[in-house]
Amino acid sequence: MHDERRRIEERVERVHTQRIKPAIYAASVPFEVEAWHAPGEPVSFEEAAAAPYKPFAMDTPWGPPWGTTWFRMRGQVPAEWAGRRVEAVIDLGFVGDWPGNQAEALVHRTDGTPLKAVNPLNQYVPIANPATGGETVDYLVEAASNPDILADNFARPTPLGDVLTAGDKPLYTFQRADIAVLDENVWHLDLDLQVLRGLMAHLEDHDPRRHEIMHALDRAMDTVDLDDIAGSAAAVREVLVPVLAKPAHASAHTVSGVGHAHIDSAWLWPIRETRRKTSRTFSNVTSLADEYDDFIFACSQAQQYEWVRDNYPHVWERIKKSVAKGQWAPVGGMWVEADGNLPGGEALARQLIHGKRFFIEHFGIETKGVWLPDSFGYTAAYPQLAKLAGNDWFLTQKISWNQTNKFPHHTFWWEGIDGTRIFTHFPPIDTYNARFSGEEMDRAVRNYSEKGGGTRSLAPFGWGDGGGGPTREIMERARRLADLEGSPKVVVEHPDTFFAKAREEYPDAPVWNGELYLELHRATYTSQARTKQGNRRSEHILREAELWATTAALHAPGYAYPYEKLDRLWKTVLLHQFHDILPGSSIAWVHREAEAEYARVAKEVEALTAEAIAALGAGAPHVFNTSPVDRREVVRAADGSLTHTLVPANGSAPLGAGEGTDPVTVSGRVLDNGLVRVEVAEDGTLASVRDLRAGGREVLADKGNLLRLHTDLPNYWDAWDVDKHYRNRYTDLLAADSVTVVEEDPLRGAIRVERSFGKGSRIIQTISLRAGSARIDFETDIDWHEAEKFLKAGFPVDIRAPHSSAEIQFGHIQRPTHTNTSWEAARFEVSGHRWVHIAEPGYGVAVINDSTYGHDVSRTVREDGGTTTTVRLSLVRAPRIPDPEADQGRHRFTYSLLPGASVEDAVAEGYALNLPLRIADAAGPAEPVVSVEGTGVTVEAVKLADDASGDVVVRLYESRGGRAEGVLRTGFPLADAQVTDLLERPQRPTAREGNSVPVALRPFEVLTLRLGVDG
Repeated sequence: MHDERRRIEERVERVHTQRIKPAIYAASVPFEVEAWHAPGEPVSFEEAAAAPYKPFAMDTPWGPPWGTTWFRMRGQVPAEWAGRRVEAVIDLGFVGDWPGNQAEALVHRTDGTPLKAVNPLNQYVPIANPATGGETVDYLVEAASNPDILADNFARPTPLGDVLTAGDKPLYTFQRADIAVLDENVWHLDLDLQVLRGLMAHLEDHDPRRHEIMHALDRAMDTVDLDDIAGSAAAVREVLVPVLAKPAHASAHTVSGVGHAHIDSAWLWPIRETRRKTSRTFSNVTSLADEYDDFIFACSQAQQYEWVRDNYPHVWERIKKSVAKGQWAPVGGMWVEADGNLPGGEALARQLIHGKRFFIEHFGIETKGVWLPDSFGYTAAYPQLAKLAGNDWFLTQKISWNQTNKFPHHTFWWEGIDGTRIFTHFPPIDTYNARFSGEEMDRAVRNYSEKGGGTRSLAPFGWGDGGGGPTREIMERARRLADLEGSPKVVVEHPDTFFAKAREEYPDAPVWNGELYLELHRATYTSQARTKQGNRRSEHILREAELWATTAALHAPGYAYPYEKLDRLWKTVLLHQFHDILPGSSIAWVHREAEAEYARVAKEVEALTAEAIAALGAGAPHVFNTSPVDRREVVRAADGSLTHTLVPANGSAPLGAGEGTDPVTVSGRVLDNGLVRVEVAEDGTLASVRDLRAGGREVLADKGNLLRLHTDLPNYWDAWDVDKHYRNRYTDLLAADSVTVVEEDPLRGAIRVERSFGKGSRIIQTISLRAGSARIDFETDIDWHEAEKFLKAGFPVDIRAPHSSAEIQFGHIQRPTHTNTSWEAARFEVSGHRWVHIAEPGYGVAVINDSTYGHDVSRTVREDGGTTTTVRLSLVRAPRIPDPEADQGRHRFTYSLLPGASVEDAVAEGYALNLPLRIADAAGPAEPVVSVEGTGVTVEAVKLADDASGDVVVRLYESRGGRAEGVLRTGFPLADAQVTDLLERPQRPTAREGNSVPVALRPFEVLTLRLGVDG
């Protein structure tokens, strides 16, 4: 047989795209269209319905960036269309084929009931099937003219990312608003051809099935009447029946399809637009559920459900009906799909608590899995927290984006830092926006790493990132692929069902231990530093408010614990931990609003804390310590004087109740407190740090606190990525404008270093040393005006450290300092929370921070044979895409060097730096709400139970990485004690003796105790 592949494939392609697709709609009549442009921000349906409308013609420009235009569309179904399937077809002037980053609209009835959304790949609204003829159609269409931020493929900065800079030039030209007849024979023929052409294209040339399909398509084209596509469509489909009917091989891979619509809670659009996106997508999904009984849709992010509940009650009712029918599957059990690295331990717990509780309360469903397809790496704390929240499985897709190494598994057990394992799956289809194309089906099978062990994988299908969701075309492709030779079998099912089957067939799946590090998007640990700082501050001040509110509730008669306010504030912080807000990868508008929200949270939380402390009664000045460790610390009173005070963990003490210490001496540029001696060089770097407790050991191997400015132009994702080549070009900031002693007090000495550099940028650092502490603080004030630059602060330490330890949620993780393998080399920028620790046997050093997350640790051998291990904190970046002004302006933060530090010291000082002591004229409690005896047993949260029972909830963890035993004592009469899950549901009683509860923890174990109050 002659090889006619090219002729046949080109023939099929042309007839399909140029003749069959245009014939899907057999006839159409235009709507009569009027328009009203809403000034400013979006308005309610009621306001829009009462607005004055003016006639609007097709091919007319409309929609300034971020604007809203309401269209009134009126028409009538022609009588001769009786018995046909009739739809509205609306094209707002769509660009490209991505639904989520351009114009989109929600279609309403005139009574305000949302019907369905329209976007580039979902332009229809059902009118009647079958039509009776003569139906009157009257719609109000809310159209959002969101700009296409990706129009240039991130090639250059754009002002469109903020309504303040976007201008008012119309972005779109309206193309179509018709009532039309859907020719179902032609439509189904189009889908037959899509599936067969996609399958054929990805079968091997030597596969007989490929040639069988090809020749069947050729025969089908012979049957097409080019002058009467509609009249011949049924006959053409008959020709294709035999090749569509052949069943899949018995050993064919099974793809479990799950409807999905990834909606970023903010990204290339602001939060206010996400509220509307949820209504559009969820309207589409519930409409699709009415058409397809076998459709199942998985949806995460309780926050988005709440937006719909509060703003779109009609859509909310449809969701509840779909959930009840089993077609809508709440998943994920988190408030939002948060960043996987940066939220603190308690915040990550609250994500799971608030998310799972929402689904239980509103749907009676307890979700069983963590659904995080799109986050930029995943902390090794997840397995334990997920299990403590009652989850059985974990899903993500993002690790397929790795830049260097291919992750070796798709189905596996993921083991966290404490030893907890959770069953985990990466869809080998490598997308969370699957369409069941031939390319995707081929990739799912070729990629699947577990061949011989497992036989199935999961595919989230539907348009996403900006929403959109599944379409009827995707569902039709899934039906054709259910049992088709040459393809994996597709079954649409609940993700819980998939995970149960996958675990049953592959219980001994391989184990991956530790973090799931994404070898890409490493700059998300640093970009938009003020957003990250707002998160860190918010997490810690909420801890403070809860502790003192609990103290007041127990000790101050008449004080009412602020349940609702704390719940609302926590949810605001959790929302902003979404994986494109906290990482700093959103447009300018998002980060501008995030900074304002964090300021609002700080003001309100401060008021709650002050109110709680005041409720304890008036008194002399007291110092309040919110951290879980006792502190002997220098504090500054209201009059500016310094006092050394001893304050118990989670408690308070009168100001000045400390013990004597050696004074701080300042001599030239040398600070000395008897514990460490710090010498500042003429250029403002640290010339020497000697640990006097270790016989005067020199800590540094070279200049310390070396500020290095790198050129930073990643290959593609500017706000997301820092590529390895950033290291190759840099400037060390060695020219100091001034180095000045600014404080000489026996309790504190300080030297200020001022620098100017670059394009008008300026850094002022105050290097300080306090009496009684080996911690050296670098209070930093940056006025930043650089572009495409990366600023780091380096500490080259004279230590041969085989690994570094970085704090993560409820523990820490160790990473090698060498690069023996490509996996280790790929971790050239990593994340951590409050501290990084390096050590050799007998001696360690910690670098502590109050708001940065990114860092790197490297190791070199000097000519003298010694080893230098360098810790470099990532301070600030200057990407220009998608926010052209990212990080510009003022930044204030503190980081510290702690010589002679153990991990336990790093934990304590990390808390201390992030939870400053508070001074108030108030009578502190006689004793803390809870106190702990036992090294390594660390209190993370103290609060009243969410059910308003009055019980006290305490969350503890083991913080050193070893076993720990201790005793928790209460400052109130203890009635009973229960171990609970994260949702504060009792799991088992625990022993107690009077007001004491013995505690035994494995390494990094998290324990939640519910303590009943007696009387």
